[in-house]
Amino acid sequence: QVHVVESGGGLVQPGGSLRLSCAASGNFFRITAMGWYRQAPGKARELVADITRSGRVDYADSGKGRFTISRDGTENTVNLQMASLKPEDTAVYYCYADVDHGASHKKYWGQGTQVTVSS
Repeated sequence: QVHVVESGGGLVQPGGSLRLSCAASGNFFRITAMGWYRQAPGKARELVADITRSGRVDYADSGKGRFTISRDGTENTVNLQMASLKPEDTAVYYCYADVDHGASHKKYWGQGTQVTVSS
């Protein structure tokens, strides 16, 4: 079993910054990628950013130039630094971990953390 836990959400004014953190723990061979999705009310869940085991990063167009995903020293911890936040960034942000169990792969999700951008 693998557990994914997010932290760092909250209320921030437009133009402000916020840092989300995510850690995966449990029994696994290795993590092949971690990343963030978000889901706003009435909308589908969408990719925000992800980072592979080799360090390759990918961003949705909405976050390019404003969001930065990085590892926090280990393969099972990632951060999402968000700057110049806009009201349309308001959503529940979900962290995921793609886990290699050796004989199988599985994606694990966190419970989500609310980010609200409002004045």
